[in-house]
Formats: sequence, C-alpha cells, structure tokens
Amino acid sequence: MTTAPEAIARSPEPPDLAATALRSTDIPRANRIYVNRNLRLDQIEMVGFDMDYTLALYNQAQIEELSMRATLHKLVAAKGYPEEIRGLAYDPMLAVRGLVVDRLNGNIFKPDRYGYPGRARHGLKPIERAQIGELYQRERTRLSNRRYAWIDSLFALPEAVLYAVLVDYFDRTGASGKPDYSTMWEHIRECIDLAHRDGSIKAVVGAQLPGYIERDPHLAETLHKFRSSGKRLFLLTNSAWDYTSQVMSYLLDDPDRGARAYPASYPSWRHYFDVIVVSAGKPEFFTEERPFVELDGEGQPLAKANGSGNGSPAGPFQRGRVYAGGNIKEFQERARASGDRVLFVGDHIYGDMLRSRKSSNWRTAMILQELEHEITTHDRMRQELSRLDRLDAELVHLDSELNERQAALRALQKMSAEGADLEPLTAAKRAVKDAIEKLRRELRETASQHRLVEGQIDDGFNPYWGPIFREGYEVSKFGEQVEAYACVYTSRVSNFRFYSPMQYFRGARDRMPHER
Repeated sequence: MTTAPEAIARSPEPPDLAATALRSTDIPRANRIYVNRNLRLDQIEMVGFDMDYTLALYNQAQIEELSMRATLHKLVAAKGYPEEIRGLAYDPMLAVRGLVVDRLNGNIFKPDRYGYPGRARHGLKPIERAQIGELYQRERTRLSNRRYAWIDSLFALPEAVLYAVLVDYFDRTGASGKPDYSTMWEHIRECIDLAHRDGSIKAVVGAQLPGYIERDPHLAETLHKFRSSGKRLFLLTNSAWDYTSQVMSYLLDDPDRGARAYPASYPSWRHYFDVIVVSAGKPEFFTEERPFVELDGEGQPLAKANGSGNGSPAGPFQRGRVYAGGNIKEFQERARASGDRVLFVGDHIYGDMLRSRKSSNWRTAMILQELEHEITTHDRMRQELSRLDRLDAELVHLDSELNERQAALRALQKMSAEGADLEPLTAAKRAVKDAIEKLRRELRETASQHRLVEGQIDDGFNPYWGPIFREGYEVSKFGEQVEAYACVYTSRVSNFRFYSPMQYFRGARDRMPHER
C-alpha cells in the first residue's frame, strides 16, 4: 500500500456507526456535547479544526507557569524591571476565561452578561462591592473601550496572572521605576508576545511534549469516524508549520502510545486531513484577503507558480500539501465547501467563534477545556446548589410578604391621617409593624445564609472568581458569548465519538421569563 498523502484510503471496513452511538443519557455529563443552536451533522460536508487548545489540549498549569516565567525574564532583561520579580509566586487559580483587565486602575473584574462587574480585584486584593459600584456602575461600562482588555482564551490567562502579581508587587513594595498600570499591561503583552515569537516558550514545549500536551487516545478514532461518514476534514491553525507538524505527529503518529485506531489507513497525521493551513493569522483569516502560500516539507514557501505571485497555484487545494496564510473567501472557493455545510471546531471565542460566524455562515463547535472541571464541580455540589435554589425562592417569598405588609401599613397610616377611629388603627398598625420587623429579621438571616452558601459554591469552582459561566444571579459575559457564538460546545474533540456523525443536535426551546 502506498503511504503518500495524496493516496489516502478509507478504512476497508468502516465501523458500525449506529452501534457506536450511545443515547445521550448514557454519556458522562463531562463528555456530552451541549447545544445552543440546532445542528444537523448529516448536512455538514466539511469539518475544520483549530490545533492549540482544540486538537491539542495543554496541561494548563504547566504551560501558564512556563509563559509567566519566560515573560518575567523578558520584563527584567528588556524592560528593566527589578530582578526580584523573577521569584514571584504563580497561582493557577488567579485567572479564568471571561475576565476583563482595567488598564487604567490596575484592576481585574468579572462581568455578568450585561457587562456589569460582579467581583473585582486590585492586584491580589479583592475590591469591596461598594467600591465596585463607585468605579463601574455610576455610568455605563463600555467594555469595547481601549481601557479594557479581554481575557477570552486559555492562551491569555498568564497575562492576567502576571498583571495581578505585578500590580500587587509594585503597590506593596513601592519599588523604584514603577510604571503606571496601563504601561505595565502593555509591557506584559509585548514581552509575552516576544516570548512566543522568538520560540522561548514553544522550544521548551516541543522538547517536553508529554509534560505540556495531553495525548487523547480517542482523537484518532474520532477523526476517522468523521471521515468514514464521508465528511472531509481540514486543519486551520495559527501555529507555524514546524510546531504544527511536531504537535500533530505527537498526537496522532507516535508509535509508543500503543494500539492506534485504523493505523493502516493513516500512516501519518497528515492523512486525516484534506486541507492543511498553518500560520492562518486568525482572526484576520476571516476579515482580510491575504493570499495562500504553499509550503515545502521544511515549511518554506515554494517557488511562485503560474504567475500567481503568491506561491500557491490557483485551483482546488491538493491533498497532502501544506498552505500558509490565506483567507476565508479563497478557502471556500478552493475547498468547494461553504456556508452552513462547514463546521469549524475551535477554542477562541473571538478568533474562532465570533469572527467565523460574522464572516460566513460556518457552523461552530467550541472546545472548552475547563468544562470538565465545571461539570464535575457542579455535580459534586448538587446539595449546596439545591439549597441555594431554595434560599433564592425563600428570598423572593419574603420580599413579596414584606412588600404586602408595607403596603398594608401605608394604607393604615392613610386611614389614620383621614381621621378614622384611632384605637383599632393603632393596634392594627402595631401588629403590622411587628410582622414587618419579623420579616426583616428573617430576610436578613436568609440573605446571610444565601451569601454563605453562594460563597461555598464559588470556592468550589474557583476561590477568586467562582464558576466561569455565571456571575452572581446572571450568566457571565463569557457564558453569554458562548451562547451567542457557539452552535454547540463540549470539553474535547474526542467527545464527538459518542455521537453518530449524522447526529441531529437539538437545542432546548428558548423561553422568555413570562413563558417559564
């Protein structure tokens, strides 16, 4: 059998797809696919994947600390920061997706779906609720303002951790040469970008892949299952060819990981994909019209062909070849797949989900690596969550009762002012006032219990920020974005193996509050 990528063969004996699909109730909750918008896989002709944090899941604590140490080194070497910052402690819980950095004040906060901060920190110190109101609720907080920076990807978490510890360090020590908070953020962004561009981070990851990247034993099986149903696959990653090849080979080629799914049909990772695009430059891939450049086996541009001037001849993409750059318009023309016949699987709410949805009719599936932790924590704390629901209902009941008693008291006071018989009115008012005081005590006690239980639940998810998809009574801004831009979401690509590649993912009927 030939092993050339151009001669890829389907598995001679495809698996029984009906037999491999489970009822959704049989699938562990942490491995299910959750639906925001109906999605029919039988109508999908082409499935695309991002690589980092999508096909390749990182050991988040390890990669974050590596990024932080590399950036601290560059802040000292390139920006003249004090040597002491090299020893700053790293706490992986200090940042979650969905946070916003206030570069003006040195604060980090977590907004709800309406953009209002529910909790905030200045450096490592929590900001009191009253001060949060003074800072952000006197006037509308416009999160699109350049003053604010979004932490909307796992890739960006080290930036928030660094900002918090550096703000704390300079405020606490009063070290000389302290930059203002906005400049400090710019320095962090510049140095972390430099650490990625010069290979400081990826060189370490590449040399120690097992320590930084999780090898999912079901990934090959999942990709094969899509292909066996007749769907074409493509890879669309911002990573350069050398790193992409190294990581993808580790995920799908390494012979030391034991039995592989359908090895005869996939001699190398490149055989899984009909189109491979590296250095895509998302989100610009979806918004600009940069040309595709065809690369050789070393990742170097091929000689310009057919006078096209871009190193990639016109016409359909060729299997087994590697392309760099490009744009969505040309991609759809050359891949001969467009609109809602394409499903793109990625992890970045802006670069993958929002931009692809706004620039095309591509359907979207979002990989949320932290979803497994969120679900297992939610299931572990079911008792506390049920109690919180009961306390919510009790607060609503007490508020209603209090409003009724206060209305009754106002009516009695009005009658008294109009000259009605004072003796029975006085007794009635006293009884109503006693009832009001009793309700107020119960309301305070219930609210105190509510805060206690809510704090216990938040600590179970994250001691600084609580669950990533909620902020207080509301869905968090990040949760709202996932709802808006991801048709479906799940914790890892291999969860698709539990479903038929012809699955009809049906979302729950949406309802307004008055319909519930």
